Amino acid sequence: MKRRSDTIAAIATAPGASALGVVRISGPHAARIAGQLAGPLPKAREAALRIFRDTAGEALDQGLVLYFPGPASFTGEDVVELQGHGNPVVLGAILKATLDAGARPARPGEFTQRAFLNGKLDLLQAESLADLVASGSERAARSALAALRGGFSRELDAITAGLRAVRAEVEATIDFADEDLDAADAATLAARIAALRIDIARLLRGARHGARLNEGADAAIVGRPNVGKSTLLNALARDEKAIVSDEPGTTRDVLSIDLAVHGVPLRLHDTAGIREAGGAIEREGVVRAQRAAAAAELILHVVDSATAHEVLTDLMPPGAASPTVIRVHNKIDLDRAAPAVLRTTTGIEVRLSAATGEGLDLLREVIVEAIGLSAASDSPYLARTRHVAALETADAALAAATHAEIPRCPELVAERLRLAQQALEEMTGRLTTEDLLDDIFSRFCLGK
Repeated sequence: MKRRSDTIAAIATAPGASALGVVRISGPHAARIAGQLAGPLPKAREAALRIFRDTAGEALDQGLVLYFPGPASFTGEDVVELQGHGNPVVLGAILKATLDAGARPARPGEFTQRAFLNGKLDLLQAESLADLVASGSERAARSALAALRGGFSRELDAITAGLRAVRAEVEATIDFADEDLDAADAATLAARIAALRIDIARLLRGARHGARLNEGADAAIVGRPNVGKSTLLNALARDEKAIVSDEPGTTRDVLSIDLAVHGVPLRLHDTAGIREAGGAIEREGVVRAQRAAAAAELILHVVDSATAHEVLTDLMPPGAASPTVIRVHNKIDLDRAAPAVLRTTTGIEVRLSAATGEGLDLLREVIVEAIGLSAASDSPYLARTRHVAALETADAALAAATHAEIPRCPELVAERLRLAQQALEEMTGRLTTEDLLDDIFSRFCLGK
């Protein structure tokens, strides 16, 4: 890929005050610009203590300088890191000095984009780097790291290589049309296509799990007043996020929190108790509760002994969709009942006490299962929706390349193989558009 001619700089550490802060510079003039601020650079990959000065010679900070000459650097270009104190004012002054010396401000994700363009990593790895930074759980972080280290790409490359070989053989029959493809050769090619579909199906299962682990789900807690909805939210969050009171109608608005359930990101919405009575403010809370429930992928329908006869449709507005529902029978401590998971023809019910914590682990397991994962399931690579869509496209194209068509219509088979290969290569960025790259990298944080 063509190298960029300009040099970029950005603060690479998170906003806010901290013990350390890093200004990263990358490009053909990185060494010269850093030299203006910090004096002679140290040997490659050796840290040196320096005073950082602006272009007028005024001292800004004292810290470490590290020099990574290209192409053996993250971006594939000359990279210098100025590691100082994590005061936003100080870091801003150091960054301004790099700009005054000839750098330009980096766009979000531009360092990683340059690494991709210079062949230091593929698009799957670049996306996994952003996902690792944004991971909301240890489980998601491990899966993102596995993809960053190239595991996902290697499996995909092996499938693509096999697909490319089959496509070459099919296209050879077109180039030498005077030589008919016999039934045995056609059967062999069909078997190889079938084997590729098996490999894609395996990778697709993992990608679906990885995408769900990456993107999580929306869940709404709904029920009548005083069944323990806010207590349940606090128990799942392991914190006092919502006000709990015996007075009906305490919750007036939707309270949303982000948490991880067995490593799976979940955005949980606590809603107002749904009832006919109440003033204008409470009625608006009920409307918002129903709206949140209608938009959720998963509903935790909370009941107690007094409302155990209730069904969810009693609480939902007419015409609402039918999401996945877990019925939560709360307050078993008052009934002196045991925690349990009941699976019936009408759905799943978890019996628990949000106040004492009995049965909460059962609910967590059922939530993850309802999302499409399990506490013990392994998602080897963190994935995105676009990866799932690309694998589905490739599988559909191979499914269309049937055994019967190979000897009869090799041109059509070759085209379907080409479409499958294109879908897979778009995942790694070997075949992609500038618009797609801009969209992906624009979502990265600044300085990455």
